[in-house]
Amino acid sequence: MNLDLTNIPSHVAIIMDGNGRWAQTKGKNRIFGHRNGAKAVQKIVKEAARLGIKNLTLYAFSTENWKRPKIEVNTLMSLLVNSLKKEMSQMVENNISLNAIGNLNKLPEAVQIELNETIALTQNNSGMVLTLALNYGGKEELTQAFMEIAFKVKNNIISPENVDETIINKHLYTQNLPDVDLLIRTSGEQRISNFLLWKIAYAELYFSEVLWPEFNESDFHLAIHNYQKRERRFGKTSEQLKA
Repeated sequence: MNLDLTNIPSHVAIIMDGNGRWAQTKGKNRIFGHRNGAKAVQKIVKEAARLGIKNLTLYAFSTENWKRPKIEVNTLMSLLVNSLKKEMSQMVENNISLNAIGNLNKLPEAVQIELNETIALTQNNSGMVLTLALNYGGKEELTQAFMEIAFKVKNNIISPENVDETIINKHLYTQNLPDVDLLIRTSGEQRISNFLLWKIAYAELYFSEVLWPEFNESDFHLAIHNYQKRERRFGKTSEQLKA
């Protein structure tokens, strides 16, 4: 599939869904699915960087995921640490810098240490920014932002009349990220699942039937090709865009 390299989305976000169901189709447990899902991450990150995507944000672990069985949560955290260690050289080779968003202080200490080390070691890379959403929830992000703003208004640090989109954005986990252009969700589910609620206001949504461990470069290209066929109006009419 030939993509228009002059119309590549600047910020792509992905809800990586379907690890557990994929494992079930193989007669394996969910942990097997997560391990293979990590392999899909490697492929898509490399391809996104190759295509010139500037920001790739992956929904790695939500605030709701703590409700899963303890063994599954522990495995996910272990996979994260091991993946960061293993993929360091690829990030350097592909000029990728790592970023993380979410309530990071509540992650296990080993995860925080590895995460901070990788972020520090890749911070001078000038290519794609890979952002991992960890212990992240869109509602929680907005709640924390509004609480901080309310505190500042109460203490006369911010005037109520000055509270606008810019002020709100400055208090979000995602303050340094641009708005999302394309949101992809795999596995056939058609939900946002509390992901990047502020940043996806004008995002194009693409739902793939492919389960995440099987999502490959061709599936990724198909999503981008679909995005390129759409007319992004941002509230305007088609006639206004053509004028």
